[in-house]
Amino acid sequence: MLVTTHVLSGALIGYAVPHPVASFVVGVFSHLVLDAVPHWGVRRPIQEMMHVAVPDGLLGLAAMAAVAVSAAPGDRVRLLAGMSGAAFLDLDKPSKVFFGASFFPRAVDALHETVQREAPHRMPQEVLVGLSVAAAVAVVAHRRRADVRE
Repeated sequence: MLVTTHVLSGALIGYAVPHPVASFVVGVFSHLVLDAVPHWGVRRPIQEMMHVAVPDGLLGLAAMAAVAVSAAPGDRVRLLAGMSGAAFLDLDKPSKVFFGASFFPRAVDALHETVQREAPHRMPQEVLVGLSVAAAVAVVAHRRRADVRE
């Protein structure tokens, strides 16, 4: 799953889970659940995937910033926690690029690898899922801002 989709799913978790620590933990769990859903991916070294990974990572960071800035101040910490938790397991990739190895224990990397349901023909599905989650975040954020104003 693209990290941007994980980030946006984490925003939904942040809206649903009232405590930041719980939001982070549920976000991490959601990452594994989403990676178990059939999605786009190509099993190649990360260096060969930088043409997708870099734009996706930057879009994920932009989504994180946009959600945080647009959120009600009382929601920001748990939203950031949910988004951070949801993206956390994908930190293995920049860790491999910059440091030559994942900083996660082998058991965590093995679990993360085992749940993957990737195939190179699933990019259209990946985009559709990402856009659907983005739309859901927009609806929930709009409703939450309306509730806060009342």
